[in-house]
Amino acid sequence: MWTQRWDLHSHSTHSDGQHDVATVADLMARNGVETWALTDHDTAAGWVEGATHAEARGLQFLPGVEITCEPVLAAQSKELTLRGQERPSTSWHLLAYFPTHDPRTIDENMAAFLAWLGPKQNGRAPRMALMCERLTKLGMPVELNSVLARATGSVGRPHLADEMVHLGYVKDRQEAFETWIGDGLPAFVSHSKPTIAEATNMVHQAGGIVSLAHPRYYGVPTSELIPTLSALGVDAVEAVHRSHDQAYRHELMVAAEAFGLHTSVGSDFHGLDVQPRPGHMPVPLASLHPALTGASPGEGVRPTRTAR
Repeated sequence: MWTQRWDLHSHSTHSDGQHDVATVADLMARNGVETWALTDHDTAAGWVEGATHAEARGLQFLPGVEITCEPVLAAQSKELTLRGQERPSTSWHLLAYFPTHDPRTIDENMAAFLAWLGPKQNGRAPRMALMCERLTKLGMPVELNSVLARATGSVGRPHLADEMVHLGYVKDRQEAFETWIGDGLPAFVSHSKPTIAEATNMVHQAGGIVSLAHPRYYGVPTSELIPTLSALGVDAVEAVHRSHDQAYRHELMVAAEAFGLHTSVGSDFHGLDVQPRPGHMPVPLASLHPALTGASPGEGVRPTRTAR
C-alpha cells in the first residue's frame, strides 16, 4: 500500500523557512498531509506551536529537528555527477523524530537532549558574524543584527542571503549561494558539528528515531552509504525527497530494506516561493518506521482526525 499522507521534513521561520508555523500547518492540511513533522534546523523552538496548530487542524504532529552533522564518508566525483551535483554539502543532515513526545511536557531524557541541542543553535550566530565579516572584506558590508533579526529561531545562510538581496548585492537567494555563501565559496564559514554517531546516540537516549536527510547531496554511492548508516545505528534514510528522481528513490529503498533500515519521506518544504506545495510524495506505507505510523492517540500529540 502506497500513501501520500506523510510529510516528515518541513521548515518554518524558526529556522530558514518562509512561513510561520501556523501557515505551514495550514498548507500541510490543505495538501492532504495527515502526519506532519516540523524539522527546523538545530532547534525545537516551533514544537509547541506545531502541536497546537496541528491539533486544531486534525493533523498528527511529530516533533522533529534537522541536526547538522559532520560528513561520515568522502564524496565521490562520479556519484556527484550522477546526481547532478557540482560539489557535496559540507555537512550531513540527520532528521530526528520524537513520535511519543508531547512538546508541552519535558521529561528528563528530553531535557538532556534539548540541553545538548541548544549550543548547536547558539553556535550559528558566531558563524554568521564571521560570514558577515568576510562579505564586508569583499566589498559587501552586512550588519549581523540585520541578519539575526530575520530569524525567530536558528539563523542560517538563507537569512544572510535574504539580507544580501535586500541590500542589492544579489538578485535572489540562488545567486547569493552560487556566488558567495555556498559551501566552499569566498564568504562561506564552516562551524562545529556533532558526528552522526553522537547525534544518533543522543536522539535514541531521548526516545527518538533518526533518518539521514536527502542523501543525494552527499556524493556517496548507495552501496557504501546504506551499510555505513546501518553500522552507525541510523534507523532510516530519506529515500523519498523532492530532489530525488524515481530511480534513485527506488535504489535507496531497496538497499535500505536489505540492511534493515526504514524509509522516511519529506518535501523539505521551505515555502511557496521555493516550491509549489508540501506533501504529494508517495511512499510505501510498510517502508516507514513503525514509530512513525503506529503510535496510538494517547502517545505524544496525535489527535483523532476530524472529518473533512
